[in-house]
Amino acid sequence: MARSVQQAADPTTQVGIAADHGGFVLKGEVAQWLRRSGYQVRDFGAFALNRADDYPEFIVPMARAVAAGQPERGIALCASGVGASIAANKVPGVRAGLVHDMFSARQGVEDDDMNVICLGGSVNTQATAIELIRTFLSARFSGAVRHQRRLAEVRALELQVIHS
Repeated sequence: MARSVQQAADPTTQVGIAADHGGFVLKGEVAQWLRRSGYQVRDFGAFALNRADDYPEFIVPMARAVAAGQPERGIALCASGVGASIAANKVPGVRAGLVHDMFSARQGVEDDDMNVICLGGSVNTQATAIELIRTFLSARFSGAVRHQRRLAEVRALELQVIHS
């Protein structure tokens, strides 16, 4: 099960990143920004632009690593972010959100302990993506009782799915 984010990620934090062809260019730009900002980047691919690749090939290994807590947070990219979000959320322990605004980037972590942010290479500019990711990485889970209760309900649902 993934660890809850109990403190804000700092620039020494390792961040996972993965993209198919639809997010490939944005992945390169974001990874470069992360490294310049002092983050350790664990790149799960794609490593070359291949318009025939499929997002689960890259997103699922990154999501599994995040679920195991290594790294604590991930960035999943495809053309719209929708497919990346769907694939990442199939992995127990991952709480991935498709994000288009600063409120959701922050609130998704504070209230829902979101550990993977999903963005679209065809719908987000580099500048917007970086601001959303900066907000996501600097947010921390509130730990409020009501949020912990909701996360416990999600974990119980994951266990039902695994054992059914």
